[in-house]
Amino acid sequence: MTDLQMGLIGFGGVAVLGVLAYNKWQERKHRRMAEELLGARQTDVLLDEPTSAAGAAASKDGAPRATQERVEPLLRSEPEELQVPDEPTARPPTADDSGDPSHTAAAAKTSPSVAAESVASRSSPASSPATPSPKPAVDDQGGLRDSPAPLCVLSPKIDYIAAIQVVEPIAGYRIREAQRATLERLSKAVNWIGHNEDEHAWEPILDDSKREYRHIRVGLQLVDRKGPLADRELSGFKVAMQEMATELMGLAELPAREPALRTAAQLDEFCAGVDIQIGVNVISQGQVFAGTKLRALAEATGMVIDSAGRFVRCDDNDNVLYMLVNQESDDFSAEAMKTLSTHGVTFLLDVPRVAHGDRVLTQMFELARRFAEALNGVLVDDNRQPLSEAALEPIRQQVLQFQAAMAAHKLPAGGPLAQRLFS
Repeated sequence: MTDLQMGLIGFGGVAVLGVLAYNKWQERKHRRMAEELLGARQTDVLLDEPTSAAGAAASKDGAPRATQERVEPLLRSEPEELQVPDEPTARPPTADDSGDPSHTAAAAKTSPSVAAESVASRSSPASSPATPSPKPAVDDQGGLRDSPAPLCVLSPKIDYIAAIQVVEPIAGYRIREAQRATLERLSKAVNWIGHNEDEHAWEPILDDSKREYRHIRVGLQLVDRKGPLADRELSGFKVAMQEMATELMGLAELPAREPALRTAAQLDEFCAGVDIQIGVNVISQGQVFAGTKLRALAEATGMVIDSAGRFVRCDDNDNVLYMLVNQESDDFSAEAMKTLSTHGVTFLLDVPRVAHGDRVLTQMFELARRFAEALNGVLVDDNRQPLSEAALEPIRQQVLQFQAAMAAHKLPAGGPLAQRLFS
């Protein structure tokens, strides 16, 4: 064997040893990453059951267990206080809690002369679920750090939330693109938030965002006006989240299926009991109402035509307070108002979507009365019976009861959660 052959054999042996050593180093590196993802973590209030003070973990000698290192940021289950958008008038009187609107029958619309009824028919499961108590996030030094999620985007009260953690930060647009085709087939809303490490806060993940995230939450809404989340859709969402985590080289943590379906059914039952609209009709006494005059009256009071063909009155935050619709088939539009005529219009108040509904009802009724005077029309209920201020008072009290029930469930009327639920 020549010196050249001996040298080549020696060089080959060194190369093999080098490859083995590199592979071993890579194996140890990925093991450490996996341990970071799978190791001990803080309890996540979005996914774990709340722990009572009496059941708090402690060491054998009775001292509290030391705080574990925080692996991922936490979301509160709810803020300490949900702020209800304020209206530009005085605050309403205290609501009477004696009524229980959860047993009201389902129907389409409520006139002030009849009992308030549900807008949409829904299923009828059991009682309302309990909500986990909020817990603060703990940083690596053991101090408290609040990191609440934007409630208008995601909330454990009304969403089934998948928690995904990835090894390396990923741009928001890549996260949103993952499993897009599957998620677009779902009938319920899907919302995304990511943890901004620079701001130490959760924020919506936008379609075109280039910001990178390691901690991701994807929520599937449990209930809307079409009813509760179906089992097959929840199963499809779970599969999509697991496949997304694999695609993004991360891990997905998902709540149990059965409790989520029970929560959806219970939440839907409650929503069905408070989902009402109140209508005040202005009808002609023979002559028709000219579209040009209707538009002039509506715009003089601050109402504008929206994309759905209605005149709407909004508050300072662009939330709809009440709307004006045509009783006949034609929708309102800027062009159509020049030639439109109708024998009647209806003012509508969507009770769950409006804060301080009793006050807004009073404002809407007063505006309807002014329209009736200006158009030489008359105010009537859905049975075409004359409508007076005295006839409006019972329904005003009922609105107070419905909205008090929503507040008691921490779903205040007109708030961000109610806006999503009753959409």
